[in-house]
Amino acid sequence: MSDLPQPDDQPDDQAFAEIVAAETERDPDLAVIEAGSRTLRTHGGAPAGDTVPTRPADPEVDKALREVETELASRWGETKLEPSVTRIAALMDVLGEPQKAYPSIHITGTNGKTSTARMIEALFGAFELRTGRYTSPHVQSITERISLDGLPISAERFVETYQDVKPYVEMVDAAQEYRLSFFEVMTGMAYAAFADAPVDVAVVEVGMGGTWDATNVIDAAVAVVTPISLDHTDRLGGTTAEIAGEKSGIVKQDATVVLAQQPVDAAQVMLKKAVSVDATVAREGMEFGVVAREVAVGGQLVTLRGLGGEYEEVFLPLHGAHQAHNAAVALAAVEAFFGIGADHARTLDIDTIRKAFASVTSPGRMEVVRRSPTVVLDAAHNPAGARAAAEAVSEAFSFSRLIGVVAASGDKDVRGLLEAFEPIFAEVVVTRNSTPRSMDVDELAALAVEVFGEERVQVEPRLDDAIEEAITLAEEDGEFSGGGVLVTGSVITVGEARLLLGRS
Repeated sequence: MSDLPQPDDQPDDQAFAEIVAAETERDPDLAVIEAGSRTLRTHGGAPAGDTVPTRPADPEVDKALREVETELASRWGETKLEPSVTRIAALMDVLGEPQKAYPSIHITGTNGKTSTARMIEALFGAFELRTGRYTSPHVQSITERISLDGLPISAERFVETYQDVKPYVEMVDAAQEYRLSFFEVMTGMAYAAFADAPVDVAVVEVGMGGTWDATNVIDAAVAVVTPISLDHTDRLGGTTAEIAGEKSGIVKQDATVVLAQQPVDAAQVMLKKAVSVDATVAREGMEFGVVAREVAVGGQLVTLRGLGGEYEEVFLPLHGAHQAHNAAVALAAVEAFFGIGADHARTLDIDTIRKAFASVTSPGRMEVVRRSPTVVLDAAHNPAGARAAAEAVSEAFSFSRLIGVVAASGDKDVRGLLEAFEPIFAEVVVTRNSTPRSMDVDELAALAVEVFGEERVQVEPRLDDAIEEAITLAEEDGEFSGGGVLVTGSVITVGEARLLLGRS
């Protein structure tokens, strides 16, 4: 049972009771590497207001950034892990333990981490706290991984931070069996940048797992666990319970755990860990949740049940039920950070909450990057994320004919992903992205034929050609027929498509 009290004035209505039994699937975190810059001839113009940084305009700054990127790329990549925090702990030691200079919220889970982190960041910003946010990977620029006050740090500051920590990184490299990995160095840079700012609170997303993740040298008072599903099974375990066991490592002594809806076995593991370290648990569907939601222009209007009470008519400019649930988790995390539900039985200022959520963006999450026909990007890369994306696009858009563009990583459950999208795609164009991890296009085509049937599958080895073909197919019944395109299947694919379509 949770230690958080239930406010007496919260109605036990049917809408909230249904949360407990609801099966909620969320799409995975946005994680896109820097890609090529060739612009499609079908480019319809990027929407205004994109805050994702492009390459630096100053040639000298761009050169310096590329040199840093090259040095970082020479290290172990993010998919190669050695289960230990020894090296990152050593780096923190020689840097003077910067991660202890500020309180933190630590976020793990399979799906929804980055969107939730962005929402938490927006909430803190609205309450005039200086924030640092560390998420991974990135959309178009490596600098996005480290944000201050809601914006990625500048290329100049990124280079300076790297140069500041580089001598200490080399000291640790010399003393350890293995050099620090790319992700470990990036984590050290983030923690150092946050201490240097300084920030009032850091919002930190794990890279993978929890216990052995490089981020897990912080002692966060609030641990957030977004929905857990099967992903990275070769590294984290073959069941959701095993994966939860690894992710439970971020739960520290006397912390508050904000727990999104989970598979039963995963929830049991998390609750046992919480008990073992005297942590307080706030559970979605019990202590907090989504009371109501309705589709609105540009997003949705939600009523959220927080730890201290209800927050009505909150506009969230993101599509899909999964984002509403992410919002509930983010709100509960911020309330827990402020002591609401434990020390205080009250709500946060509703106008501030509304302002914060209305400002949230999440690039690559049901993101419209072109009109006539509409092209939507979503970074779904596992079956749970694909199901959430399929539900969201069906709810938010009235496409008469939807064409899919899919390029997937070979180490994912690609059949499961295709099966999730099959009911909504009239046709699918299979392709590949520019990385070695991308599934061979002929192998992907064979799987797609098994799921969709041969007559609904087209093959284009290049992503730019695949997008053009999908746009042509969407326009077959006329420019104003209501056709659309969804580019998905891999976070890398979405990042490259975003650049190809001029969203930069």
